[in-house]
Parts: sequence; C-alpha cells; structure tokens
Amino acid sequence: MIKLEHGAGGLEMIDFIAKYIASKVPPHMRNTPGGYGLDFMDDGAVIDIGGGVYLVLTIDSYTVKPPRFPGGDIGKLAASGTINDLLMMGGRPLALVDAVVVEEGTSETLVEEVIESFVSTVAQVGAHIVGGDFKVMPKGSIDGIVVTSSGIGIARTPLVDRRIRAGDVVVVSGPIADHGAVIAAAQLGLLDKVSGLISDVKPLHDLMLPLIDRFGELIHAAKDPTRGGLASVLYEWVRGTQLTIVIDRDSIPIREATRKFLELLGVDPLNSASEGVAVLALPRDIYPEALEFIKSLGYSDAAVVGEVIDSPTDFLRGRVIAKTEIGGYTLVEPSPLLTPRIC
Repeated sequence: MIKLEHGAGGLEMIDFIAKYIASKVPPHMRNTPGGYGLDFMDDGAVIDIGGGVYLVLTIDSYTVKPPRFPGGDIGKLAASGTINDLLMMGGRPLALVDAVVVEEGTSETLVEEVIESFVSTVAQVGAHIVGGDFKVMPKGSIDGIVVTSSGIGIARTPLVDRRIRAGDVVVVSGPIADHGAVIAAAQLGLLDKVSGLISDVKPLHDLMLPLIDRFGELIHAAKDPTRGGLASVLYEWVRGTQLTIVIDRDSIPIREATRKFLELLGVDPLNSASEGVAVLALPRDIYPEALEFIKSLGYSDAAVVGEVIDSPTDFLRGRVIAKTEIGGYTLVEPSPLLTPRIC
C-alpha cells in the first residue's frame, strides 16, 4: 500500500523508486548512448547530442500546501525547482513547460498569481516557457493545485554525482532547512506565532552558472537538498559505494529562527527541505578557491560541512556519519519531515 512516506524524499522513496519504477525499465532503455539516465538516479537525465554538447532533461510535480507561503508560492517553487535541477546536472536552462491541475472551486486569483510567479521566476534566468497544459478536477478529487514542470538545458560539462570520490570536501552554499521549517509552521497554523521564518526558494543560476564556467568537471557532485534535506543528498551520493561521508554538525549554517523552530518540533534540520541551496562535492586542493569564489557571488554563508573518505569499516560503507556538538559521532539517515507536501 502506498504511504505518504513513499513520496517524502527519505529512504522509503529511494527504495520505492528503485523497486517499482526504475527496475521496470529494461537495462538497454535506461540510458542513451553516451548519456546518463535511470541508472544514475540524479536530478535529471543527460543525452549526448554530439559535438561535445549534451541535452539535460528534468521533470517534477509540486504539491505544496499551503500554495502560498512566506517567501514564495507554488509557482515560484515549481520554476525554481526545475531550473535548479537542470543547473545541478550542469545544464544552462533553455526552456520549460508546465502543466497545472486545479480542484474545481479554486480561486482564479490564486491560479493567476501562481502562473505570474512561475513566469517571472523563469524570466530571471533568461529561459523560455514554450508550452503547457491546464486541467480542472471535480471538487474533492484533488487537493487544491498541482503544478508539474519539465525543463531542458544545454550542458558542455555534465555534472554527475557518481564522480564523488575520497578526498572531496562537502560544501553548502548557505543556511539549510528554511523551506521545510516555514511549510511546517504554515501547516501547523503557527506562522503568526513564530517570527523570522521564510522559505529560501529561488533559482540558483547566479551561483551555478559561474561555478560551472570556472570549475567545470572539478565539481564532482552537485544537488539541491529538497525533499529529504541534506541528509538525503549525502546518503544518495554514497549509497552503494565504498565511501563514507563525515560531516560536522557545528559547521552547518542554519538560521537561528529555523533552528529554534525545528528544535521545538523535534525535527533534525538535516532532514528539513531547502529550495535555494546547493550542496557540492569538490576536490580538496581547489575548495579554498571555490569557497572564496562562491562567497564573492553573494553566498556569504557558504561553508565546508564535511568530507568524503574511504570507508574505514564494512559497516560504514555507503553511510553518512555526523560529528555531534559534544564530540561524538552518530549515523545520519534520511527521515522525511513529519509534515507532508512540502514541495
């Protein structure tokens, strides 16, 4: 039986996709020649179209509740999420299409605001909106509004997370967990009682395009920590490898309002979604230059939060461990936020 956890970005979702979706596609259909597809389980797919040029494809559905929240709405979220997935694969966003499905009785004003927000976000990155679809479902057969967005981009240096290796350092571009915290507060009816919470949702073109131009293949992995948060990203990077990621919790940037609110809920910030943060794996010898460059682009809170090592024991293969605030070590595993429909 399908549960909410199967779509929440944690271990359950990863295992479900592998077992019931990816496994149904014959091996010869999972990747195009010279490209990267289902076998890589990344933010999108990469197709080699010749001449050193690659087409990057991505698609996602967005079902956030409420559809408006401090810092954005479902339109901005869908556009940013699609754009960021292209960027994390090394793609320069070229064009998007969207499909909007709403429940009968939905406010026309809300739909108009969502579309305007989607369009203005895409315009920020200089991409195009080349098509879409709109449908209405009978009242009660869908909860509010769902936006599906697909994008294509062009890459000359595809970024594939499987290039991660021992000796890499893990860098985050800014404070984590903001989006998950604000959606949790909204769903619990606490926004008027908690100050300082705001979603970080935004497109990351101003960060990723300069990084790709300057460092190219030296970026061994890149991902935005949406559903499942930072914990899910790191777990996906090393799952099934001979590697271990070690992070230092004290080094991870988190806004104080976000930290306090999540502590109140008993939610680990590592499992809370971000929608405007990049997580990068960079070679140790170039990370000081890269970190300085990231900060020069306006991401002043960027920080090194961990490192990739060869697993010291069989038990730690493909695992993520965290140095705690008191100096001990604990395992880190994806555990979805206990408030569904965050993105």
